[in-house]
Amino acid sequence: MSNVDHQLIIVGGGPAGLTAGLYASRAMLDVVLLEKGAAGGQVMLTDWIDNYPGFPEGISGFDLADKMETQAKRFDLEVKLAPVIKMDLIGPVKTLHLEDGSTLTCRALIITTGARPNQINIPGEVEFTGRGVSYCATCDAPFYRGKTVAVIGGGNTAVQEAVHLTKFADKVYVIHRRDALRATKIVQDKAFANDKIEFIWDTVPTEVVGDIFKGVTGLALKNVTSGATSNIDLDGVFVLIGIRPNMEMLPLDQLDNDQGFIHTNVEMHTSQPGVFAAGDIIYKNFRQVANAVGEGCVACLSAERYLENNE
Repeated sequence: MSNVDHQLIIVGGGPAGLTAGLYASRAMLDVVLLEKGAAGGQVMLTDWIDNYPGFPEGISGFDLADKMETQAKRFDLEVKLAPVIKMDLIGPVKTLHLEDGSTLTCRALIITTGARPNQINIPGEVEFTGRGVSYCATCDAPFYRGKTVAVIGGGNTAVQEAVHLTKFADKVYVIHRRDALRATKIVQDKAFANDKIEFIWDTVPTEVVGDIFKGVTGLALKNVTSGATSNIDLDGVFVLIGIRPNMEMLPLDQLDNDQGFIHTNVEMHTSQPGVFAAGDIIYKNFRQVANAVGEGCVACLSAERYLENNE
């Protein structure tokens, strides 16, 4: 087999990528982790995490990402700021084309490029992300015990998460731009039967209202049929209108995928020999830090076995 720059390359520095890097560097593989920005991924945008094991008092997303990176670097994991713009994954040698015009080659590759939530792109959304604006009810619902929140969206995820929120919040508004939900009937029926949920139809949010000290305090709305405007008082806003895979650099014609989310087996093998994937970029139902970490571990162990069998 021809010479390569590294045995293993990991693309993406979120929890899955950092975990894979930790395992790879501890196993003394020739590995490099490529990241386009600060390590940590979407977890860096999370104000507080209460459901990651080992931190009984909770931990900020920034601190958790920092600890993960520090731990991996303790075993001399090389982390490079090097955005990948193109990949060629066919054959025993994988080639990555970097933004600066250079290339890197490897025998095994782990893709952990993650995904990002769709945004509504209104004033206040970015400013209050992590301070009342959330994109994951499973993650943040317990912070809203006894409070009033709104869910933006009308698909299965939005409606299911609205029902989940009623376990904690006293009131949940579901705001949908149409006069009917897109969620399946069984999901709709469960929501319609919940007296904590109130639906606001034919309406879009126009601004997240907040306070520099308190965070989110309300939401400005507009009825798309009548044009009438209104405001509601809230403690939190959950934007649940889907997610997008970070797939711009991926050769999707070389990987089995579903709209950019990569298919893997239970050992994190993709359809391409020597290529593994983990974290939010893979096709799955649940996207949490805890399962991303587990997938990163499995991907590295599988990559290590692949290298042993093919070198």
